Amino acid sequence: MARTDLLQRLAAHTAAREHARLLRRLRIIEHADGPWLESGNRRLLSFCSNDYLGLAQHPQLVAALSRAARELGVGSTSAHLICGHRREHAELEEALAAWTGRERALLFSTGYMANLGVLQALLKEGDVCVQDKLNHACLLDGAKLSGAELKRYPHGDVPAAARQLAANPDAAALLATDGVFSMDGDVAPLPELAALCATEGASLMVDDAHGFGVLGADGAGSVSAAGLGQQEVPLLMATLGKALGCSGAFVAGSGGLVEGLIQFARPYIYTTAMPPALAAAALESVQLARREDWRREKLTALISQFRRGASELGLPLAASKSPIQPLLLGSAEAALAAAQSLEQQGLLVTAIRPPSVPAGQSRLRITLSAAHEEAHVERLLQVLETLKLDPPSRVGPGEAV
Repeated sequence: MARTDLLQRLAAHTAAREHARLLRRLRIIEHADGPWLESGNRRLLSFCSNDYLGLAQHPQLVAALSRAARELGVGSTSAHLICGHRREHAELEEALAAWTGRERALLFSTGYMANLGVLQALLKEGDVCVQDKLNHACLLDGAKLSGAELKRYPHGDVPAAARQLAANPDAAALLATDGVFSMDGDVAPLPELAALCATEGASLMVDDAHGFGVLGADGAGSVSAAGLGQQEVPLLMATLGKALGCSGAFVAGSGGLVEGLIQFARPYIYTTAMPPALAAAALESVQLARREDWRREKLTALISQFRRGASELGLPLAASKSPIQPLLLGSAEAALAAAQSLEQQGLLVTAIRPPSVPAGQSRLRITLSAAHEEAHVERLLQVLETLKLDPPSRVGPGEAV
């Protein structure tokens, strides 16, 4: 019997996805000006960016990046443990630890790498990892790669999580959850999960990629907003590429956690450190985000404006108070048609379809930013009203990717 040709098999899978009208395509952005993007010689008002605080193009971040690049060059030239760990990295880690109220923080090049590194370093065969069914893909992949038993509970269902932990009471256990879920925008029941972990002797890990910088009194994220600290949530991961407008990620926790990750987290050990100039820009962003509360206040006002207007129009809006505002449309065809109609009228909104969400749960994933103005939100609502969007007969929460 002849072996299966792997490239032919991949091509067949791609062709099947295209036939189902689910093929993902790259879009080239030629220029960005706040929430305005230029693509294909068209100027579009974007409602699909994760730049929640409007910091990605801030002149102080650009200046910090340029200044550090002139002094240090572009690349770090090495892994952290060889000669890639620069003063800029250390200063950023100290600032992130202070902001999140933890002893130490450790930088990773991406959030995906951070979650893979933490789960692979902590878990092994015979352990159990309990996760919300709608967790981001990197948390699920990290658990699978670790060799631990992965158990998934229905979205936000704390009693179900308790039953899964109780089913294997002798195994070392980690419960991992998103803080803010990326496809639905809702917040995990963190106080209840923390109490459960304390009772069951499990460690709690929160991926706060979409809450960090946005939620909490000073933007420290969903864990801080829930009144929880390092003792209740010993493992905190957050990214620098969303609310902070930069790139990269970090894990924060005890000194022992960070020292252990330095020794055993393979995605940290075996990769080149992020450019020190980027770390300098991220540090500038941390300082701006902590100091300029008006950005979170403006974002909150825009979210309220959009939700109020969407409710008045009877739009099928998910229950989210975060910058992620999903319009639930059901079929992939309906979501794609709505996104195309919006683009024809100068608005860029992403249609989220399977496999990013289950079949029948496609949606428009609208994201708001402090870079938007009230007039921008009003324009979006006006165009959405013309589309005559009907709620699906049945729709549930989506799966994150």
